[in-house]
Amino acid sequence: MTTRDGVLTWLQNFRQVLAENKDYLTALDSAIGDADHGINMDRGFGAVLAKLPTVAESDISNILKTAGMTLVSTVGGAGGPLYGTFFMRAGAALANKTELTAADVLAALDAGLAGVLQRGKATTGEKTMVDALTPARDAMRQVVEANGDIGAALHAAAAAAEQGMKATIPMLATKGRASYLGERSIGHQDPGATSSYLMLKSAADTWDSLQQG
Repeated sequence: MTTRDGVLTWLQNFRQVLAENKDYLTALDSAIGDADHGINMDRGFGAVLAKLPTVAESDISNILKTAGMTLVSTVGGAGGPLYGTFFMRAGAALANKTELTAADVLAALDAGLAGVLQRGKATTGEKTMVDALTPARDAMRQVVEANGDIGAALHAAAAAAEQGMKATIPMLATKGRASYLGERSIGHQDPGATSSYLMLKSAADTWDSLQQG
């Protein structure tokens, strides 16, 4: 994850995770949304993978921004603009970089989350991906400020995202398609928070596999 090749490997791994969880994410979305989150994310990252060879020799910033622009143009619903913005903002925070420090990874997550907050106009407690990404960013910051390495930072972020994802179950949705259901949205896990957790977990898992390799 510290190099351009590591970032490319992570994107490939995340795409595989999405393919494996497509039906699960869509089932979550069928309860409180349009029943297409898994399908849309799988299709979008399939398009990202098809684009990666064209930017594989460029810097990490360009790779992530290309991923973001591809998601905006290929993913339907709210997922495309939100994930697209996340990746474009994360890329913009890493201008000209071909290697990353833990502080760089934090800067990318922080910028990506800021983009999601701005685009989605959501805050924590509204049953969205923000409920996974915000505690993930905060947990990563604690590790980085304590001089932890990238692996520790990614695992802390993934663990916090998982807790945030599960915390969406009892929440009343007040943003997005799920908000139309009112009280009936309570008791269901948010699909966007779930895919956000899967994204961070795949980053931590990719780090582990690269260290072992």
